Amino acid sequence: MNETRRKLTTIFSADVQDYTRLMGADEEGTLAMLKRSREAMSGLIVAHGGRVINTWGDGLIAEFPSVVEAVRAAVDVQNELAGMNTARPADGRMLFRIGINLGDVIAEGDDIYGDGVNIAARLQASAVAGGIVISNTVYDQVRNKVAVGFDFLGPLAVKNVAEAVPSYAVRIGEGADSSSQRPVSAVPAGAVSTPDAGPRSTKARKVGALYAVASAALVVINLLSWRGVFWAAWPILAFAFLAAMSWVRSQNRIDRRVAAVAVVGLGIVAINLLSWHGTFWAIWPLLGIAVAAGIRWAMRS
Repeated sequence: MNETRRKLTTIFSADVQDYTRLMGADEEGTLAMLKRSREAMSGLIVAHGGRVINTWGDGLIAEFPSVVEAVRAAVDVQNELAGMNTARPADGRMLFRIGINLGDVIAEGDDIYGDGVNIAARLQASAVAGGIVISNTVYDQVRNKVAVGFDFLGPLAVKNVAEAVPSYAVRIGEGADSSSQRPVSAVPAGAVSTPDAGPRSTKARKVGALYAVASAALVVINLLSWRGVFWAAWPILAFAFLAAMSWVRSQNRIDRRVAAVAVVGLGIVAINLLSWHGTFWAIWPLLGIAVAAGIRWAMRS
């Protein structure tokens, strides 16, 4: 008898958009394309440390021990399948939808069951053709570790699951149009983009430009009312700090915590230099920050 146990894993669910229509138009060609697509998908899943659990009809379920590798595999799969579709006519392309969830499942032999699997399947069903939708549990783990953007879709209702699952669409490819990745039916009124989205970055640039203009004005005022003291340095430093923190919140290329600590450290050094009296006292708070960061890193490792 197979042993039944519970475990936490990353579930990867995929199926073909408009599979019935494709089969009706060209049964043999569709089956051949499905076989090639599955072979490519299975190879990439294994390459990223995952395993295919089951296939049925046009669907596929896989699991990964790493959340990050699951998302990377999904992105690679969609890019690979997009390349395979380039030679096919628009109405004959085989486009997969992918859903990814990190959740607790029941494992029995090589199979997995439970709400974690159901949520992944529901996320997959809400994705656009050629798209990827992930749950909030996946997003929390990968948002600063995978070089893609994300769009918040809002809560997604899942059958037999009491609470709606917050979900995110993955923006594939540099400069991808976020609207093309967003399943319209899954977006509630008032849904907003995550900090990785373009509008927040644009806002950060506008704020930075505003601070730059204000700083220039302060320098001019300071020079026109010169009394031997360059007092404008202090408000300019404050503006620079605020602009830097705004940039930290808007970008997704560097871990935001690391970037924020770096900005704070540079601010402390700047304060020390502007109030220089022959002692580099900033070394002590910088050492404290370094020790705290090292302890946090060691505990997380």
